[in-house]
Amino acid sequence: MTSAASGGIEPAAPPTLRGRLTARIPRLLLDRPFRRYWSAQTISMFGDQISGIAVPLAAVLVLHAGPADMGYLSALEWLPSLLFALPAGAWVDRRGRRRSTMITADVARFVLLGSVPVCYGLGVLSLGQLYGVAFCAGTMSVLFNVSDATLFVALVPEDRYVDGNSLVYASRALSFVGGPSLGGLLADLLSAPLAIGADALSFLGSAFFLSRIRPAEPPPDDGGRGSITAGARYIRGSGIVRAALLAVATINFFNFMFFTLFVLYASRVLHVRPGVLGLVLGMGALGGVLGAAVTRRLAAIIGVGWAYVLGCVLFTTPLLLVPLAHGSMPLVLTLLFLAEFASGFGVMVLDISIGSILAAVIPDKLRARVTGAFQAVNYGTRPVGGLIGGALGASIGLRPTLWIAAAGGIAGFLWLLPSPLPRFRMPGGAGAVEACAAEAGAVEAGAVEAGAAD
Repeated sequence: MTSAASGGIEPAAPPTLRGRLTARIPRLLLDRPFRRYWSAQTISMFGDQISGIAVPLAAVLVLHAGPADMGYLSALEWLPSLLFALPAGAWVDRRGRRRSTMITADVARFVLLGSVPVCYGLGVLSLGQLYGVAFCAGTMSVLFNVSDATLFVALVPEDRYVDGNSLVYASRALSFVGGPSLGGLLADLLSAPLAIGADALSFLGSAFFLSRIRPAEPPPDDGGRGSITAGARYIRGSGIVRAALLAVATINFFNFMFFTLFVLYASRVLHVRPGVLGLVLGMGALGGVLGAAVTRRLAAIIGVGWAYVLGCVLFTTPLLLVPLAHGSMPLVLTLLFLAEFASGFGVMVLDISIGSILAAVIPDKLRARVTGAFQAVNYGTRPVGGLIGGALGASIGLRPTLWIAAAGGIAGFLWLLPSPLPRFRMPGGAGAVEACAAEAGAVEAGAVEAGAAD
């Protein structure tokens, strides 16, 4: 080795194993507050996916629910978004303290979902209780979600929105892989109600990690701008947000017609066992992992707006393979796998793109109210879709209803084509970004002035 005293240049020391591993970790995960936020989201998402298959299986296999019952169950889970999202957004913006609201919602959901395995063990579980748990847990989810949008932008720099959303939705994609498989396995080995207990525990894990961060949240907004309808007025005046909402609300309406009947169809028509169904759904969700991995690069190439359009198409079209499935069990399972894989890829592209777009264009002071208004429509279509799906399934049959739902969902992307959204690029891009930013400022001013008049 050449020494400094001899006038030579000492070569750099080879990187240590820790240094090499650190270099491979996404930059945002090196930030402790974001890492804890991401951990909370990851744990909760895995629990949600276990419950996503365990709750309908509990209704179908333990409580012998029919198509209409499944429609009611799906509707009650999402009805709180229609009823409470607007006032919840206004309340959160006025109150502030989004993190503490999220922790309270997590603890409440732990208690609610934890009651299901307890009552099952006591022999008193009923459909009425599942309905009540679905509605009350959905109400807590509304409070959590309207707060989460503001917490995310408090933790993530503007030029890292796509990176941050990619990490969060990568966890969601991985939860799609492991959650249904584990949920189906637990339902097979233990029972569906006991599997729901795993989701209950996940909310405690989420609350723990959220309690370990102290982000600098935007101050409460206690002026006239706290009106309930300010978020709705913002959406009405924004060509980007309005088009995004119309597209995804249409997709969600038909998607919930579809998934309200999916477990019932797979179990009773295709005769797929719970454990096998969970495994197929989990393996098919590897498409979501791939989607989360490529969305950042895709958005950089074609723009985040066109990535959202593409995600809408890729999410919905593969679901046509589900009502097409028939014949031998290997063929049926192959078609279900392909549908889940391709649809999972599309939904990750869709979710990461729209999450990044909304984070970039919605002003901080209106964020919870716009999120609440967006959810009131977007999630509010879900109970309606679930009820209509259950009614159609009972009247015309499961497979015809699935055909209608799959075809209707595909049409959702048509709302985007005449709007400015496809041309949107994230901050740091050119042209369209500045125009959209200017629009956002003008729309915010209009919403604020109208709010003051209220």
